[in-house]
Amino acid sequence: MDVKFVTALVVLAVMVSQTSETLFPGAFNCCTKISDEIPKGILRRVERFETQKAHGLCHLEAIILHMKGKKFCVNPWNRKVKKMMKKMKHTSKFHVRKQRRTRIAKQKEQKQ
Repeated sequence: MDVKFVTALVVLAVMVSQTSETLFPGAFNCCTKISDEIPKGILRRVERFETQKAHGLCHLEAIILHMKGKKFCVNPWNRKVKKMMKKMKHTSKFHVRKQRRTRIAKQKEQKQ
């Protein structure tokens, strides 16, 4: 009877954990600690970032840096992180390349 009780308890615990993750997915993705310093090597390999607000389920403001299956939680007021975020936002825009191509095309047209 002891083995059946323990097995039932384990099955119940697994069911509750899976159900709570599907009902409250954000509750398990919150940063609980943040780093004030982050090496430049990590910042160079960041693929994307998210901002965690200090309201709702998460009680800590943070920037979540994603890189190849890893997450790093950093202080949102860190200068290096702010600079990296600004740079990533600007590099995602392609209007600079378009302008350069049109200038080159115009120069080729003028030479002909």
